[in-house]
Amino acid sequence: MRICGLDEVGRGCLAGPLVAAAVVLNKHNLSLKDSKKLTPKQRRKLYNRMKRAKMEFAVESISARQINNRGMAWANKQIFKNLINRIEADRYIVDGSLKIRNAKSLIKADGKIKCVMAASIVAKVERDRLMTRLHKEFPKYGWKSNVGYGTKYHIQAIKEHGMSRYHRSVFVTTALRDKVTI
Repeated sequence: MRICGLDEVGRGCLAGPLVAAAVVLNKHNLSLKDSKKLTPKQRRKLYNRMKRAKMEFAVESISARQINNRGMAWANKQIFKNLINRIEADRYIVDGSLKIRNAKSLIKADGKIKCVMAASIVAKVERDRLMTRLHKEFPKYGWKSNVGYGTKYHIQAIKEHGMSRYHRSVFVTTALRDKVTI
């Protein structure tokens, strides 16, 4: 039975895309954990091992512009639908509580189910790499270290410089209004 795990990263960010991955594990036995419990170096190492082991995976992203135009609820469902259409499996397991046709959603699946753990690692590595590249274009926001999350530094930079085209306007407006980091 082919089981495909799916997870996303970046849902609560002030900037950058929502990124998700779908992974079907093969016979290789990797020691996996939830990506949030790994260092960036550990995630990159596991990601490279998965690539060398030729594990089947796909990555999708939904831009900040699309999130601004259509909303995070739409983006969160759409990204998983896109991935399900890209990878053939007998069963799909999605981290979280979304209701997605042809998929089983499980809260905290990224800490319990290996293929979802793998998807969380792939999504996190891919998004972090993208935010590091965007940092080169917009260094004043500190995306190399905060990867788009609402740190004090990032919020202060938005106050001083305004938003870039990669910012999520509704999220930023809420963060500035509430003066709370996300």
